[in-house]
Amino acid sequence: MPEVSQYEFSHKELLELLIKKAGIHEGKWVLAIKFGFSVLNAGPTPEQIVPTALIGIQTIGVQKALPEAPEALLIDASVVNPAST
Repeated sequence: MPEVSQYEFSHKELLELLIKKAGIHEGKWVLAIKFGFSVLNAGPTPEQIVPTALIGIQTIGVQKALPEAPEALLIDASVVNPAST
C-alpha cells in the first residue's frame, strides 16, 4: 500500500474540526479566514517585471453565523459536537 503524503479537507470538514477543538457545543458557525494583502514588483526576468499582488492567509477560525448566512456555509455545533450529558 502506498504511503499517504497529503490529506485534504473541505471547508465544512475543517469547520467541524475547529468547532470540536474549540469545545463549542451550541450555535451555528461559519469558517472565518483572515487574508493579508501586499503588493510588489515581480517577474520571471528583469524585463518582465510587473505590478504583482500577494494574498496570504493570516488566520483561520470560526465565527458565529449571521441569520442570513447560507446553509451550505454553516455548521450547527449542537449536531457535530453535542455537549456531554
